[in-house]
Amino acid sequence: MPHKPLHDLAPNSADFENLPLVKPTGFREYDARWLHFRKDDQGRIVGSEINLPGIRALGLGLGSFLHERGKAEVVVGHDFRHYSQSVKQALIAGLLAAGCKVRDIGLALSPVAYFAQISLNVPAVAMVTASHNPDGWTGVKMGCDAPLTFGPDEMAALKDIVLNGGWQTRGGGEFIVVSDMRQRYLDDLAERAGMLKRRLKVVCACGNGTAGAFAPEMLKRMGAEVIELHCALDWNFPHYNPNPEDRTMMEDMARAVREHGADLALGFDGDGDRCGVVDNEGHPIFADKIGVMIARDLARRHPGATFVADVKSTGLFAADPVLKELGARTDYYKTGHSYIKRRTTELGALAGFEKSGHFFFRPPVGLGYDDGLVSAIAVLHMLDAAGGKSLADLYRELPATHATHTLKAHCRDEKKYAVSEAITAHYQARMADGARIGGQIIADVNTVNGVRFTLADGTWGLVRASSNAPELVIVCESPVSAAMRDAVKDDITAHLATLPEVGEIE
Repeated sequence: MPHKPLHDLAPNSADFENLPLVKPTGFREYDARWLHFRKDDQGRIVGSEINLPGIRALGLGLGSFLHERGKAEVVVGHDFRHYSQSVKQALIAGLLAAGCKVRDIGLALSPVAYFAQISLNVPAVAMVTASHNPDGWTGVKMGCDAPLTFGPDEMAALKDIVLNGGWQTRGGGEFIVVSDMRQRYLDDLAERAGMLKRRLKVVCACGNGTAGAFAPEMLKRMGAEVIELHCALDWNFPHYNPNPEDRTMMEDMARAVREHGADLALGFDGDGDRCGVVDNEGHPIFADKIGVMIARDLARRHPGATFVADVKSTGLFAADPVLKELGARTDYYKTGHSYIKRRTTELGALAGFEKSGHFFFRPPVGLGYDDGLVSAIAVLHMLDAAGGKSLADLYRELPATHATHTLKAHCRDEKKYAVSEAITAHYQARMADGARIGGQIIADVNTVNGVRFTLADGTWGLVRASSNAPELVIVCESPVSAAMRDAVKDDITAHLATLPEVGEIE
């Protein structure tokens, strides 16, 4: 293997089979993700960002990184795609060449791999998954301090080792197959979840992804009546990619709820670390609102609890009168599963919530990492304790808010962080000047992740650089009216229009 990976290779060349290809942009802020192959209309592979020798180089780099930290024992698993097992084997080859002890748990959800770290007392994890990305994508979620996963510092260090060929080969590699981790994981969840008091009818939607091998059994073991929706594993994803943020999947879940008269639908993404929810009336509930509903239920059981929410999430985490009455406190922090996971652990919070649907429950509810099945259990426990109320009833008890969808504007990766800083400075200056938006002064500016400015009436707007795309992300919400929401959105839009680096908001 050459000392350094290459950044471009023709997929139909002999070199593609022998030389490592690793595109630098695959190293993200808190995980790694590449287009493993791209096909044309005739099904021919016409492009790639990483090949199997490149994956082996990644394993060598990761193994060297772990050795430097004295944590060279690693759990490895893979999701259900037709190429994921071969990607995992190439990664393992690199880890073994770097002298690591590898524990292969086979087909797994990301939370199963995180659970295996704890169950097997192994310091590191490398889960081969592209999550909800379309066919052709691959990636690796990594960590070496359970329940945490890598953040920007670790990813930058790993990127430097891999791209500059800074790995070291060592002896002492060891490979062990752990064949019963699926059963260990399900047994642990079932013991902690217990049995439901109500016989709930649940649509379990898996989009033919990996969660189909786990979620239906878990729900049945809780005593739920389970309506399986695309739970058979099929790496062609014949209906849609398993992504509970995607409209197609949510509409399919809503149709199934109405058809079967179900109490709710629970939908899981490709690697099972997120759960989407549709209520008994067939209405999808955004993940941040489900988070507030769960926080209410948990705060009743644990008064004075601390929660963490990402800056894209609803203001109800801080403003909800029920949470206030129960003494709950919410800390708004950076968007990204590694960030919220770390912050939840640092603060000793009971739970962390991300608008994308990554939820992080610490003991006694969960083990600290994002697990879609634990999120599903929390939803069912909340409904079970609701005294016969439906999920739609519980949702209607939340204060009304008026929010935009997550909006995006193109901004080059090389420019987006500097642009975000300039936007932050703009709103800080306007707050200092006493400027008004929709007749309201800016009462607070949160700069932990881009800028989230809040008006005196609780209306807020967010602009931040996307962690994994050449975009700015915009979200606005008002507890007062749609007009106030639009006033904030229009103010942001007008300011972004003055910046030549920023495209139109979509």
